[in-house]
Amino acid sequence: MTTRTIERVYPAVRTTEGGGFIVHRPFPTRQLMDFDPFLLLDEMGPIDYAPGEAVGAPDHPHRGFETVTYMLDGCFGHKDSAGHSGTLRAGDVQWMTAGAGVIHSEMPDPEFARQGGRIHGLQLWVNLPARDKMMAPRYQELPTAQIPVGRSQDGKASVKVIAGEALGVRAAIETRTPILYQHFTLQPGARVEQPVPGEYRVFAYALAGSGLYGPDATPVAAQQMVTFASDGDTVTFAAPEDASAPLEILLIGGVPLNEPVVRYGPFVMNTEQEIRQAVLDYQTGRMGQISH
Repeated sequence: MTTRTIERVYPAVRTTEGGGFIVHRPFPTRQLMDFDPFLLLDEMGPIDYAPGEAVGAPDHPHRGFETVTYMLDGCFGHKDSAGHSGTLRAGDVQWMTAGAGVIHSEMPDPEFARQGGRIHGLQLWVNLPARDKMMAPRYQELPTAQIPVGRSQDGKASVKVIAGEALGVRAAIETRTPILYQHFTLQPGARVEQPVPGEYRVFAYALAGSGLYGPDATPVAAQQMVTFASDGDTVTFAAPEDASAPLEILLIGGVPLNEPVVRYGPFVMNTEQEIRQAVLDYQTGRMGQISH
């Protein structure tokens, strides 16, 4: 087993999105545009809202990719133009395949908005291959209790497996292309050596705590992204023995599509003509509308 070396470390950039909520974004930025097959990663918050202050992302379209929303704290309601609606609570995951297009709304749950509280979550954009870009929209929603959890033999590391396989458990979600998406929690002194297929591009995003990554135990702080080279079949990360709190990281990887990417805001296609058609379809109401 060969451990992958670290290519580079990218800091997340603080910005605002939607109705004005704060996100920390490791990509796309001026340093890193995408990480094929992934288009964007946003860490939403963490931010504490007073009663009546919480904001979200009002009606907006998507076409040509998938959005994966993973809530850590707080409560978001969502609706779409296909008549789908639901509520995401702490620990829940929604894997939305936009495909040919939906109008989507993500807003704080009304009761949460009234009371206020902490919002913390993640949204990952996964590109769809050309053959799937115009497929019918699809949702996979898992409450936290249904997300498989694995644990290391020594009990010092645990993982919520959203996609792929880790520490002996396999995800319940089906993906259009081969993907891993795993949330690891390492107690002080824990070390994980996670197998990854050779054709996967892989990165880690540090949510909390300072970790040691790769064969050289490179220290990386929270809200930074670590990209691994494709020179091995495992990735390693560890929490220092003297850490004052657990290390929490996302490990994300997938097989590159190696297809042209033309993006215009919430539309991601393979050609400029397909983008023009997406804009026209949106403007003429072919993606429908949300009934509020």
